[in-house]
Amino acid sequence: MQYNETITGVLEFLENAGIEYKIYTHPPLPTIEMAMEYWKNIDSTHCKNLFFRNHKGNRHYLVIFECHKNLDIAKLEKALKQGKLSFASPERMQRCLGLTPGSVSLFGLINDMGLDNRTDVNPKELFPNGHRVKLYLDKDLQQSEQISFHPCDNTASVTISQADFRRFLELWGGEVEWIEVKEDLE
Repeated sequence: MQYNETITGVLEFLENAGIEYKIYTHPPLPTIEMAMEYWKNIDSTHCKNLFFRNHKGNRHYLVIFECHKNLDIAKLEKALKQGKLSFASPERMQRCLGLTPGSVSLFGLINDMGLDNRTDVNPKELFPNGHRVKLYLDKDLQQSEQISFHPCDNTASVTISQADFRRFLELWGGEVEWIEVKEDLE
């Protein structure tokens, strides 16, 4: 089943997967700084979600970490051992995750499922597991009871439990690597 990248599409996916969620609506929040005012009463770990591509442009990476952390991209490149990284363009973001800048989210991975049945996918972009995106997650997220993400639109935040977060990752089925994200990443 193909889901669209709207809030409705994300919520439909979660409901069909048996993933419980709470949704909080708010004005568009394209930055963490703006979001903090609206998140202060939501008991959840809030995340930064960054979408990168490699220097050849044939590999894409979603990196998710706790929102209060700062990330040194040069140190991240060294830790990930994926070569030079740069932020993916809006076109790549749309093509790989169905997202626009300011709304990058874990839930964009619903658009990275079932690619083997689509004719619009460049086989050179696929990892051996058949996905276009590799996911890197902050190890500290493993300790979070509740985690929040935009539902592919920055006018809302959705919280899910740790168990449902793991369920989502399982349903997506792509490659996940847990990394240590800290300012002195080595």
